[in-house]
Amino acid sequence: MQPQRSGPFPYVPINRRPTITWPNGARLALWVIPNVETFPLNEPVPGGTGLAPDVINWAPRDYGNRVGIFRMMEVMARHGVRGTVALNAEACDDYPQVIEDARALGWEFMGHNQSNSRLLHLMAPEEERRVVLATFAGIEKATGRRPKGWLSSGLQESWHTLDYLVEAGATYVADWINDDQPYLMNVGGQRLCSIPYSGEINDLPQILRAGRSSDEFELMIRRQFDTLYREGAQSGRVMAICLHPFIIGVPHRIGALESALAYILRHEGVWRATGSEIIEHYLASGATF
Repeated sequence: MQPQRSGPFPYVPINRRPTITWPNGARLALWVIPNVETFPLNEPVPGGTGLAPDVINWAPRDYGNRVGIFRMMEVMARHGVRGTVALNAEACDDYPQVIEDARALGWEFMGHNQSNSRLLHLMAPEEERRVVLATFAGIEKATGRRPKGWLSSGLQESWHTLDYLVEAGATYVADWINDDQPYLMNVGGQRLCSIPYSGEINDLPQILRAGRSSDEFELMIRRQFDTLYREGAQSGRVMAICLHPFIIGVPHRIGALESALAYILRHEGVWRATGSEIIEHYLASGATF
């Protein structure tokens, strides 16, 4: 993508679009995204001390992959919710049992850089391209399936990122948190879909950075759901719940996820979906613009 004033998509306000109808007339697609990330100990942790090793920031993140993710798996399985893992490719080697258990649960994997210590927009173009392609290849080798989706670490892109995603064969990208419905992007004449991720219903900015309690975060999830569920009666919405095992997966917070999912799934017309399922249905629906 060349530098330009706006994104590679038209401005079409939500009240002037074709109606989206999800499977079985569902109002809302529930999309849960566990971030499975790796931070090399010999590199600084972003947002940490700037030193390596940075044990005080590295160790809690390792806890997420040693303990927290398995707690999340148990809770989500009880509610019949499959995750779409935002996966650092190097985590496939660092935490292979996480990948094994996620596969057994029928979870989807989308690319999320090679590690979470290196951000795309800080790389030279040739290095960024190598990282994107290697991420897709590494996840495909470890899981047996090539990812269809992508979430950049830190949601940071360069002007080249979308081009490299198209080259890698991606069908959707989650970085552009500017909507409650999917929409099409035109990337050099090629099609890519944006899927609604969230910077709001996300435990990292809300709990880790803003210092909100797990009870406050749960209330945010419920209120987000109430609004999107009401609006979804007119045209389907996507509700992303974006999670990090080292945050929501600790013992005193996991109950917030359990309670929030129970609340959401007491309602009829909620479709438990993965990212690729959402995009495949959207593209086949005739509701694109």
